[in-house]
Amino acid sequence: MKAQSQTVSAARRAAFEILRRVETEGAFASNLLASLDQHMRQDDRALVHELVLGVLRRQLWLDRVIEHFAARTTESLDLAVKLALRLGLYQIRFLSRTPDSAAVNESVNLVHAARLRSATSLVNAVLRRAARELTYDPAAGVHDAIERIAVETSHPAWLIRRWIDFLGEAEAERFARSNNDPAPVAFRMTPRAVEPGFVLEELRAAGADLQPSQLVSAGWRVRGASAVVQKLSRDGLIYLQDEASQLVANIVAPQAGERVLDVCAAPGSKALHLSAMQPRSVVIAGDLHAHRLSTLRRLAAQQGDSIPVVVHDATRDLPFAPESFDAVLVDAPCSGTGTLRHNPEIRWRITARDIGDLATRQQLILTNSARMVRDGGRLVYSTCSVEPEENEDIINAFREANNDFRLVEPRWEQPDGILPASLSSAGTVRTWPHKQDVDGFFIAALVRAQ
Repeated sequence: MKAQSQTVSAARRAAFEILRRVETEGAFASNLLASLDQHMRQDDRALVHELVLGVLRRQLWLDRVIEHFAARTTESLDLAVKLALRLGLYQIRFLSRTPDSAAVNESVNLVHAARLRSATSLVNAVLRRAARELTYDPAAGVHDAIERIAVETSHPAWLIRRWIDFLGEAEAERFARSNNDPAPVAFRMTPRAVEPGFVLEELRAAGADLQPSQLVSAGWRVRGASAVVQKLSRDGLIYLQDEASQLVANIVAPQAGERVLDVCAAPGSKALHLSAMQPRSVVIAGDLHAHRLSTLRRLAAQQGDSIPVVVHDATRDLPFAPESFDAVLVDAPCSGTGTLRHNPEIRWRITARDIGDLATRQQLILTNSARMVRDGGRLVYSTCSVEPEENEDIINAFREANNDFRLVEPRWEQPDGILPASLSSAGTVRTWPHKQDVDGFFIAALVRAQ
């Protein structure tokens, strides 16, 4: 398995560069993957996605194996060496269709291309040994439950500990394991898809397996035909959106003639969905960041829609008259721990302090947004976090301070004969990757007394 050349395939080079930017720039892998060269071969694109998301999902486990065979910590390695080792090891242990020799050879060449020639022998030796000793498991013999689950599922131990505290060990482990499974591809039609049947037929003709969502009406899951899916998305005929995210607009349920405010709207998934659901409503999208609202405008134009946008800081007074909206959505900035299948790098970035800081902001945003709701109007709060501090705790504190709002059981149009997401005893909705096979979302609906 000695390196024979200094060439690196386009897919592995692209995966390496994305992982480097995730580490050094704080970029999100999903955004970088979406912007891959459109001329790249489809099989190469698929490999880049597999390598990037696989390495990020299995990072802790991979690092423990590397440290075992390298007899040194990964922190002591140059970033390029560490990334090349992760990529090579992931292919050896998780991609059976990739020959071990190719995984070793190209990882060595990645390090060579990074001008770290002195490290090529280390990379070669570590990966060759890993290919010989395929039964080595860094979690074997770990007796502490938290540490074992952390290594096996590749999550920080502090996250596992907090999930065990409120879910119990067995369910916390199921949740953590599900975070490493690829998420299903889900979409909804846009206003530009004036004949949805033709869109579905185009997908089926390309070999796609289509299944209607079991969570929301008008949502779809699709397997296969990824090139056609991406084309339809670029053309603005479909919008790729997790079913739990689609559920939020369904619970807001805009009605004809209503004024609806999406307080934290960018980059626009839910505001655009609200507008598409009820074209005779007025949906206003607000956000703190002007450049992200520019993305919303672009997506709206792409999908054949137009939405007024307002730059505002929702932690301060909002630039609208009090009680001037029939419905207000607060899809609050959050830790994103319900989206780890789509955004695995989040687990390596957030801290317990971040969750506390976010909860403080969420409480301010919800309180300010509530002033915009008319008597009898609706206030919907949602996050893509599973943390109680960002969800139930926020709603409980808000209700204690605002007795003119009452919690109501969220309702939405559900697919015929299909059970809805599990409702908590408090009347809020929670979805989970390991239960409904969707992102982890929390949604609460409140009504202002008349």
